[in-house]
Amino acid sequence: MNDELDEIFDSFDKNNIFKDKSLLQSNYKPKTIPHRDKEIKQIASILAPVLRGEKTSNLFLYGNTGTGKTLSIFKVQEALEKRMQKSIDLGFELKIQYINCKLKQVADTEYRILAEIIRQLGGKVPATGLPTQAVYSKFIDLVEERKQLVVLILDEVDQLVKKISNNFLYNLTRLNSELSKSQISIVGISNDLTFLENVDPRVKSSLSEEEIIFSPYNALQIQDILLKRVEEAFKDKVLDRGVVAKCAAYAARESGDARRALDLLRVAGELAERGKSKKVSVEHIDEAKRKIERDKILDVISGHPKQFQMILNSIVNLSEEKKNKPFFTGDVYNNYLKYCSSYKVESLTQRRVGDIIQELDMLGIINVKVISKGRGGRMREIKLIIPENVLRKAKEIIQSSLNYA
Repeated sequence: MNDELDEIFDSFDKNNIFKDKSLLQSNYKPKTIPHRDKEIKQIASILAPVLRGEKTSNLFLYGNTGTGKTLSIFKVQEALEKRMQKSIDLGFELKIQYINCKLKQVADTEYRILAEIIRQLGGKVPATGLPTQAVYSKFIDLVEERKQLVVLILDEVDQLVKKISNNFLYNLTRLNSELSKSQISIVGISNDLTFLENVDPRVKSSLSEEEIIFSPYNALQIQDILLKRVEEAFKDKVLDRGVVAKCAAYAARESGDARRALDLLRVAGELAERGKSKKVSVEHIDEAKRKIERDKILDVISGHPKQFQMILNSIVNLSEEKKNKPFFTGDVYNNYLKYCSSYKVESLTQRRVGDIIQELDMLGIINVKVISKGRGGRMREIKLIIPENVLRKAKEIIQSSLNYA
């Protein structure tokens, strides 16, 4: 066994594929952001008044995953921070804070997200134990210590609203009326173009937002983005002809997601390396696509709450009972109630279950088709579309989670 392990490690020491794999990672910040000049200039124009100590309109950036929203705001943040000395000379401080609202233990409660903002501003609050209003007071005191303008960048802000409620955004915007020395501006980033349409009208009114839409990249744009990375990420002549074009075509066809294209290219390179290949071929791209899709589905299932898993479990069992023939939302709800009773879990309303079914549809785990029944109204027909090679592992994850509960 030791000889076999040494052989594996020796083959990786040679590294025939990658020059610098970090250029393909999701956390890499490129010096230039192709095809986003217009959006970056718009962001800069809206936020520029902060350099004079003026509160700007709250700004929301919308677009699919991997369309350059976060990279663009980082680019503008970096440029603003280079000019911070100017704000100090004018007698105020400019603070720009970034928070990823999708992270657990950071933005899953109002208390925790406030604690994180306070921490980033240099203050401290205990992890738990204080009334939420006391944390708000601590935040106000911290902001009011000196004359400053605070810009809060809330990435995945729609997830924050789902987890906490839209009252948090409302409370945050209303804080400006309690501040005398300082002001707070919000930059929200969301993959959901419609999320503000569903919030309380008073919240929407208080935000007084401007918005910028990031369109999906097309295949040529994604190819251009990839070509700028591959020169430094891969060794010379490692990529077969057509590899970059195929990556770009896959990503453009599905969502215009440049991040997905970079992931495909990275995973394809890793698969070629593990297979001791000296080249990354189009076949490696196909294999990487299958692997990413499988891993994505399993990550989604394991990372969601028990109620989500119970509803999915109901759908999986119905699909097996019906031998993969379609069934309806009412069937799922009735089956779900049985599981709630079995596991002694309080059940959700039928409407909330319907919302989760819609989410499963958006995630590509099921397919929902609206069927008209004439005077009988409309029904949602459901079909499970998890690939067979992933389904067994998905069932194991769900069962393990429910049994542990």
